[in-house]
Amino acid sequence: MGKHAITAGFLPLTDSALLVVAKVMGFAEAEELDLTLVREISWANIRDRIAVGHFEAAHMLAPMPIASNLGLTPLPLPLIAPMALGLGGNAVTVSEKLWRTMADEGAQPDLDPAINGAALKRAVARRTQPDRLQFAVVHPFSGHGYELRYWLAACGVDPVSDIDIVVVPPSMMADAMKTGRIHGYCAGEPWNSFGVDHASGHLATVKAAIWKSSPEKVLGVQAEWAGANPDALDALLRALHRASIWCADRGNHPELASILSRPEWINVAPELILRGLAGQLETGNGPVAVPDFFLTHDRAATFPWQSHALWFYSQMARWGQATHSAGNALVAKDSYRPDIYRRALRPTGAALPSANAKVEGALKVATGVGSVQGKLVLGPDGFFDGQVFDPDKLDAYIAMQGANQQ
Repeated sequence: MGKHAITAGFLPLTDSALLVVAKVMGFAEAEELDLTLVREISWANIRDRIAVGHFEAAHMLAPMPIASNLGLTPLPLPLIAPMALGLGGNAVTVSEKLWRTMADEGAQPDLDPAINGAALKRAVARRTQPDRLQFAVVHPFSGHGYELRYWLAACGVDPVSDIDIVVVPPSMMADAMKTGRIHGYCAGEPWNSFGVDHASGHLATVKAAIWKSSPEKVLGVQAEWAGANPDALDALLRALHRASIWCADRGNHPELASILSRPEWINVAPELILRGLAGQLETGNGPVAVPDFFLTHDRAATFPWQSHALWFYSQMARWGQATHSAGNALVAKDSYRPDIYRRALRPTGAALPSANAKVEGALKVATGVGSVQGKLVLGPDGFFDGQVFDPDKLDAYIAMQGANQQ
């Protein structure tokens, strides 16, 4: 069998690890793949280059395939997400000046989203209207944007009327904060650690505390290419699966940090990358351990749960980016393709969830769940405010969130 050529775009982030490792450690080559990775600076570039055919696949924000399939982006293109690229990995970083104000209002260095969110609410209340806080996210359709808004709203800060939210590429956020253009940001690693070290930033909270075991990036694939090249797609998923196992081995983390630190990948000091891999974060107020900060394999970290897709869709509806309808919900759900995941990985003996969706936020402790093959343990997966998202009750969830914003 000849090699399949695949060109995939990526951004310099720790959660690009599966693609990078699949190439560097030979997992792609072992699957007869000629995998070319192209580094980009912004998610807008990823979006546009896959739309015009430069990439067959890409390291992609989890909501982006949904937004494209709903026609919400320039040059919309049918995309699928047949695999996730990990859980967690983000944090909210604030400037030194804002942290001092938050600390005066009771913020603590342990990253607790409820305590620090309440402190941020009081800090916001102290500002005058022309002096609004500006927070940055990486893209309008991003997990970062939705988890930042979810956290703020649950803590009593209206992310529409109380602050401004702007878009900045992740690698530029620390500089934007250092120069005073923004007061904080939500980004993936290593750009929070970079902001702590190079812009005197302070971590306020982390994605893994706002929503445990929450999705972040996916493998975004042109739907037409996927349909025409099932063998190549399956081979890519198997290579990424092997990479996820290698990345999850803590004994490999120093080597992984060294690989990702290279100029062609992330191009920052390996010590910064290792913090997120190890879940040992420097917050600007001392170290804090977050063992589940970024997961590449455990808890079905690469499975494309359709309940994840529907939660992102619920946030699009909540914040006025999409009109809720049964048809739009179906488009969102079907953007994630657990059937392809199972098809590709069944020959590997990997643990495969038997369900396509689950109730998000229901698991308080690690719990064994049904699987097609292998042993599978999920969770905990709770939201910090105790809310639960049942994808079978999508209409009620969207209505409830809208009512809470009144």
